[in-house]
Amino acid sequence: MTKASGICSRQNAIAFLYSRIDYERISASLSASDFKLDRMRNLLQRIGNPHLKTPVVHVAGTKGKGSTAGMIAAGLNKAGYQVGLFTSPHIDQFEERVQINGEPIDEPLLVTLVEQLRSVAMQIDAEAGGLNPTFFELTTALAWLAFAARGVDIAVLEVGLGGRLDSTNLCHPVATVITTISRDHTHILGSRIEQIAHEKAGILKPEIPVISGVAAPLAVRVIEDAADRLHCRLLQIDREFGIDGTDGTRPVTFWKNDRRLSLSLTNRSRHQLRNAATACATLLTLNEAEWQISDESIRHGIETFRSNCRLQIICREPTILLDAAHNWASVGALSQTLSATSAEHRLLIFATSRDKDASGLLRRLLPQFHTVILTEYQTSPRATPLVDLAAIARTLSAQPVHVRKKTDHAVQTALSLCPADGLICIAGSFFLAAEVRSYLRDHPCLTTAVN
Repeated sequence: MTKASGICSRQNAIAFLYSRIDYERISASLSASDFKLDRMRNLLQRIGNPHLKTPVVHVAGTKGKGSTAGMIAAGLNKAGYQVGLFTSPHIDQFEERVQINGEPIDEPLLVTLVEQLRSVAMQIDAEAGGLNPTFFELTTALAWLAFAARGVDIAVLEVGLGGRLDSTNLCHPVATVITTISRDHTHILGSRIEQIAHEKAGILKPEIPVISGVAAPLAVRVIEDAADRLHCRLLQIDREFGIDGTDGTRPVTFWKNDRRLSLSLTNRSRHQLRNAATACATLLTLNEAEWQISDESIRHGIETFRSNCRLQIICREPTILLDAAHNWASVGALSQTLSATSAEHRLLIFATSRDKDASGLLRRLLPQFHTVILTEYQTSPRATPLVDLAAIARTLSAQPVHVRKKTDHAVQTALSLCPADGLICIAGSFFLAAEVRSYLRDHPCLTTAVN
């Protein structure tokens, strides 16, 4: 692809985006100084400020923000609205990041908009000032351009990292949401819960309602202080809203003040039920404003939403559980799910990124499995080297581990070792989940089982 030829295909469009600096995949260490809103603000001004044309529900959080954003978008769409959804990362194809009414952006629109962005980016690159837009900034701008082009009524934006300095934070929201707060990306967001909460609370805007699914008391206090300072109405889980039946013995009932809504959910893990409660509270808050969203639309949207690679069972005999758990909170949720399973033999396939706490994740996971296979995904230079993972595992446990350089070999080994009534769990990274999911889709014995 050359400047003269331009972008004329999906392949060239995506290749251009990935040619930009990509903090999702970069292997070098990062700091908060790498994230600046000046670049995004400059880019948006040059393409006509499309972010000002669409109302937004802005969703941040350490864990659960993708699922919660998806449920909110589904509820709005069931209510009859044209809805944009921006999430990251993708699992199978780049286009999953930008969806309209539940469908990924189509190829003609993708190519047209990336060509527009490429032209602007090249102009910026030729100038002094260091405002060269990154992969994520261009992808965020692509989403806003697509939503404006298709005339969506409202968009749901998932924060990429943190909140305060994330490229999505130039939006003008009608509601802000913070799902959970726990330790992750500590080298960027800080090592203390209060520091991380401060970064997440950076998405709050004056007098815009905020819906919080946060449980950690120190983080709740930070959000309360920010909401009070900005005169935001705050709805806090377990106080203004919540969900009953999380113990599995009763029907699930969402409540918000005196409102009640029964939900039939297939995934009744505690964290996913709390995500559903946060999504319900957000939709009801919008309904109390200018958005017409019936209880039935909320129920249908929440119940029919499916989250890929998050506690997702993609096969039986053996049961294969795909979960992109990559931080303390998500591994905690995975552990709770595992404790409720009846499988006598459990096998773990694990890989993670260099910037993750591999020791902490393995310390929690290893005791729950009879067999462990460590691997190294090939689609990102951020993968923790296999030799390092093996050394960590050996310091934590005396149980033998299998080492497989490639994920397909790890899956083959797992299938050969796991009995039909056993469980294979894949965890540690979205990159790992995507590679395994891609392999299993083409596996002759499992094709009908994989979504």
